[in-house]
Amino acid sequence: MFSKSRINEPGPKQGEEAKKPEAAASKPPLPKSPAPDFAQSAPKAKPPASVLSSDLTVVGNLKTSGDIQIEGTVEGDIRAHLLTVGESATIKGEVVADDVVVNGRIVGRVRGLKVRLTSTAKVEGDIIHKTIAIESGAHFEGSVQRADDPLGGAKAASAAPASATAPQAE
Repeated sequence: MFSKSRINEPGPKQGEEAKKPEAAASKPPLPKSPAPDFAQSAPKAKPPASVLSSDLTVVGNLKTSGDIQIEGTVEGDIRAHLLTVGESATIKGEVVADDVVVNGRIVGRVRGLKVRLTSTAKVEGDIIHKTIAIESGAHFEGSVQRADDPLGGAKAASAAPASATAPQAE
């Protein structure tokens, strides 16, 4: 009833078989290449987040283009792509990151495109953000300011009132 057509089959088409030996004879044979190196063409896997353990105290600034998870204590400024502050962690300094997830304590300014305070978070300082989420139970003392570019430090620093650096009476 139906006959198989050779039109869509791979391989030489009618009339090309006679031309092929001539074309092959005129071109030098290509050297056989080794197996393709897929590691170069495949996208690089994202490295895991750097973790500062709960028994570690860092005095100084931290800067990375990757992700960092703090479980210990940091006395200094932190700049990262994604910053996760663990429940037992304490940061005393300014935090600047694309994404900030706070489970622990931060004393200082927080600047991020996305800032999330979980129910165990304790933040004492101003938050400058593009989007923010504050879960029920989070402790927050400071001001919240929305900015289209919260990572731009010059505008945010000049917007802070001069009295913010003065010690406050309790």
